[in-house]
Amino acid sequence: MKFENTFLSREHRYWLGIETESGEHFAAIPVSNQMVDYVEAYRISDAEYQKFLADGGAALDFVEGCRRREHDDRLFLRPGADRGTPM
Repeated sequence: MKFENTFLSREHRYWLGIETESGEHFAAIPVSNQMVDYVEAYRISDAEYQKFLADGGAALDFVEGCRRREHDDRLFLRPGADRGTPM
């Protein structure tokens, strides 16, 4: 998998982009566990991607749901036993 970022919110600590091999869009958040900082990327539809680019509030609502682990069914990669906490 290769993730290409197209939008970054420094203030709210998330980014949007495209996974170039599949062509799927994603929203991503930084997380940290005891050993490493890493990124969790969540699949979003093309319509959601366009909406999130145009409406930062809608993007932030979705990202906050990701931080609360409400969208785990959309993760590109399942986390291991030592899942990180959102940063």
